[in-house]
Amino acid sequence: MGKRRESGWMRAITVGVVRPTMTALTRRTWGGQGEIPKRGGVIIAANHLSMSDPLTISHFLYMAGRWPTFMAKEGVFRIPVVGTVARLLGQIPVHRGGAEAGDALKAAEVALTRDEAAVIVYPEGTCTRDPDLWPMVAKTGVARLALSTGAPVVPVAHWGEQHILPYGSKRFRPLPRKSVHMVAGPPVDLSEFADQPLTSANLRAATARVMRAITDLQAEIRGETPPAEPYDPRRRRERDNGEQRGDSASDATSD
Repeated sequence: MGKRRESGWMRAITVGVVRPTMTALTRRTWGGQGEIPKRGGVIIAANHLSMSDPLTISHFLYMAGRWPTFMAKEGVFRIPVVGTVARLLGQIPVHRGGAEAGDALKAAEVALTRDEAAVIVYPEGTCTRDPDLWPMVAKTGVARLALSTGAPVVPVAHWGEQHILPYGSKRFRPLPRKSVHMVAGPPVDLSEFADQPLTSANLRAATARVMRAITDLQAEIRGETPPAEPYDPRRRRERDNGEQRGDSASDATSD
């Protein structure tokens, strides 16, 4: 039996507030909760649509019998009250860059192995920038975490939270009640990478397999065909910068 990470009294308060609120604000179409193991460390790998989807995913996971442990941006922990609540609920801060960048993975490894927690990871690292809101190219932390701990990776896809709080908007739109679809799939088969070195190539390949599972689930929810290649924000920035340099060169040589 794993160590309990969250404060009992804060857990009770949070459940008492969040569960009825989400029930009131969302029409839920859920599936695949039986794929989430009731015990033992497990990685829940999900796409990221909106700043509201941590609440919908938490509701989904809690009703599946697991307490949600998020890997969340460190900035969340600096927000008054919110940061204190996050710490009391056993959430894991993620620092970007610097010497502390690897601390989140170490903390997540402990949560999975010692505490047998259900750790929720957004492999993309941020809300998707894909114009049609498909999952985009992800960072390799999810693969590194899975291969270093042996914890199963359960893919979760969802759709609908973008209508509650669109990314980049401060307009919270709880009414009328929004439909949220969420489904968990079977654990991603990463067995071929289990005894392989954690090279960049292997980590990228394992991550791509996780993201393909998430994307396929979301395609089923949406009834649409996803793009053949996931959106890559880095390549988009490079292309945009190249076009800007080309425009500047053209302006400099024009009459």
